[in-house]
Amino acid sequence: MDTVITGLGLLESPRWHDGRLWVADWTAGLIRAIRPTGSVEVVLEHRSLPMCFDFLPHLPANEGLVLTSSSQRALLRLSEDGTLTRYADLSALSPYGCNDIVIDGRGNTYVNNVNFDFAAGPPAGAQAPGFVALVTPDRRAQLVADDLAFPNGMAVTADNATLIVAESYRHRLTAFDIGADGSLSNRRVWAEVGGHSPDGICLDRDGAAWYADVGDRCCVRVAQGGEVLQRVELDRGAFACMLGGADGSTLFVAAAHWPGPRHLMNYTEWDGMVVSVSGPAPSSGWPGAPSSVG
Repeated sequence: MDTVITGLGLLESPRWHDGRLWVADWTAGLIRAIRPTGSVEVVLEHRSLPMCFDFLPHLPANEGLVLTSSSQRALLRLSEDGTLTRYADLSALSPYGCNDIVIDGRGNTYVNNVNFDFAAGPPAGAQAPGFVALVTPDRRAQLVADDLAFPNGMAVTADNATLIVAESYRHRLTAFDIGADGSLSNRRVWAEVGGHSPDGICLDRDGAAWYADVGDRCCVRVAQGGEVLQRVELDRGAFACMLGGADGSTLFVAAAHWPGPRHLMNYTEWDGMVVSVSGPAPSSGWPGAPSSVG
């Protein structure tokens, strides 16, 4: 295992794009891009918890980056001049800020929301409040899936046909068929993951998924159905993972010490880091489409 960068805050949303690893430092309010040489560039600053991001297809990075903004309850897009502009208004969907985001090869943006006060804990009841919303390329937002128990990382298969969502509180990866209009149907369990609470996820060309786990401080590769194929142990919580590098098969894991939700706003000993290990198969689908590798 190699250390890519260390000494940062709560890290999330790693993405491999334009030959660089991009990562959101939530507590610093920064998105950084790391070159293979080790040089680091601060791409933008925006205060938001959460603050996940992805890239619109077929556009350069300085025009295609879209991020979630809990403070504005919107998706923001990075402009060529480095400023952020409103990409889509999400305020009608929930009073809470959105969490993770993935953009497929057709430019459809899927963004999810746990839809409760994380620090206070989830509301009682069998129905989970979390949901997934779709923002189409014309920037219209609509709810497309509900009853999700803390939706976290998301990924879309390379054929744009399936969305996979990590349900942290149900300890599973849940799949949906994607319709021609971006709508979701045929909800099903893609993989049960035992006692783990999957966070960020990515897919590989062998049809497996990697998921990060904060509480168990690991990153796990599973096949559809739940068979564990590989496990990477860490000394701190694993928040998200991404396949990238020159051939697309390097697994990057964003990790940090986790104090629990009640201390999220005042904790300072994160020591956030990105580590890398060699994976058995290259990236597939989104985030990290094959066109982004290299």
